[in-house]
Amino acid sequence: MMITTKRIKVIVAKLGLDGHDRGAKVVARALKDAGMEVVYTGLRQTPEQIVKAALQEDADVIGISILSGAHLELIPKVIEIMRQNGLNDVGLIVGGVIPPEDIKKLKDMGVDEVFLPGSSLKEIVEKVKKVARQKRGIDVE
Repeated sequence: MMITTKRIKVIVAKLGLDGHDRGAKVVARALKDAGMEVVYTGLRQTPEQIVKAALQEDADVIGISILSGAHLELIPKVIEIMRQNGLNDVGLIVGGVIPPEDIKKLKDMGVDEVFLPGSSLKEIVEKVKKVARQKRGIDVE
C-alpha cells in the first residue's frame, strides 16, 4: 500500500433511533481540532444513509455513535452495505454503551475500533489516525 499525506475525512453518525448526540458532537469537535475534516450526519441515521454519506464524501473513516443497545442488529447492516459498495478500505469505528462481551463480536464482524463511555478524546483521535493509516494508507499532514 502506498502511503499518502492528506487530511483524514471522517463521517460521524448517530445510528438508529438514538436521540442523544452530545457525545458524538464532542468527538466530532475533537477530530476537527486534531486537523481532520469531519462531516456530522445528524440524528437517527439508517445504515443506508450513513454509507451513502461516506460514498458521497469519499470518507476515510466512518464513526458511529450508538447508545440504543441495537449495535448487534444495526452494525452488521452497515458493514454489509459498506461491502456491497466496495468500501472495504474505509475504517469503521463504533462508540457507545456497548457491553464488554459485544466488543469482540463487533471486531469479528469488521469494526476496527470500539470506544466505551469515558474513552479519552486523545485516545479516539490517535486510534482514528491509526485506522486511517491501516485502511487507507494515510499519513496525517
